[in-house]
Amino acid sequence: MEIEAALRDQVGKAIGRPVSQAPIKKLKGDASNRSYYRVGTAPESWVVMVMPLDASKKSEEASKGEPPKELPFVNVHRYLEKLGIRVPRILRFDEPAGMMVLEDLSDVTFEAALEGGKNNQALYTRAVDLLARLRAQAERNQDPDCLAFTRAFDEDLYDWELHHFREWGLEVWSGKKPTESERAELDRTFRDIAKQLAAAPRGFTHRDYQSRNIMMKDGELVVIDFQDALQGPRQYDLVALLRDSYVELDRDFVDTLLDRYIATFSDLTGERIEPKSFKAFFDLLTIQRKLKDAGRFEFINRVKGNPGFLVSIPASLRYVRDAFKRRPEMGGLQKLVAKYVPELG
Repeated sequence: MEIEAALRDQVGKAIGRPVSQAPIKKLKGDASNRSYYRVGTAPESWVVMVMPLDASKKSEEASKGEPPKELPFVNVHRYLEKLGIRVPRILRFDEPAGMMVLEDLSDVTFEAALEGGKNNQALYTRAVDLLARLRAQAERNQDPDCLAFTRAFDEDLYDWELHHFREWGLEVWSGKKPTESERAELDRTFRDIAKQLAAAPRGFTHRDYQSRNIMMKDGELVVIDFQDALQGPRQYDLVALLRDSYVELDRDFVDTLLDRYIATFSDLTGERIEPKSFKAFFDLLTIQRKLKDAGRFEFINRVKGNPGFLVSIPASLRYVRDAFKRRPEMGGLQKLVAKYVPELG
């Protein structure tokens, strides 16, 4: 009852009138350390984000440096609003209490809107166009005050994520450890992949632009979960969206959407992008990102006691296997990891 009173109090202060009788519902959580509550009933409803007081500013995944002075959600939110990107409205932020009152975006995620498949092409086209517009505007309007411009996908981060897979998606999952020579080969190959990826030009990257982090409200696409944004290659958010562990897409459709992104981005910037090399990098990045996702899902299961993401491991591995076919020079890595994770063979 104490938490409910606090939630109603936050909403009351945000809107300037009491909501003492408003019903409260805890919303389904994700893999983060934040909790969400709906206060009220639509259309008179709000969402309160509750953050642990000792962990509200530090990313849960590998990151360098000290925790930022400002809550990343607030910092990156301000930048995206300046770009004209639709993000949830912040009605009140009580930092000492670790609570933020947000507009209620309803429960319709991009993933949910895809059910039935009738509007898939139209919806994905809109999501890809939005991403191209976001990236083009961010490259034109860099802001050193935005945290996303102070951190990056560098060689060490890519390498850490690959070893996150090695630890949780290969060793823990299989119950076996690579031999010394196999571990040395993994170390070399992972570092080589990390170097190739880190050498690409970087710009504003959402980091997790996928079907559960885009909401649908009143016909608009609303971007959420952007607090871990950083500098990364143009293909990164495309891998998150088009190689989504929660929604599998046919590769021909993926290629069509990649072509759409290239065309839209070129129209916005005047820059010509060579499709073949762009897609080859997309596939290499798919190997890195989806191996990391598979390991992360097992980590969330074992360490956080949340098995809800295990169902998404097979799709992640299928994406990696498909990307291996398109990057035959990775055959040695495929053979090694498939020894422990047969689904990759």
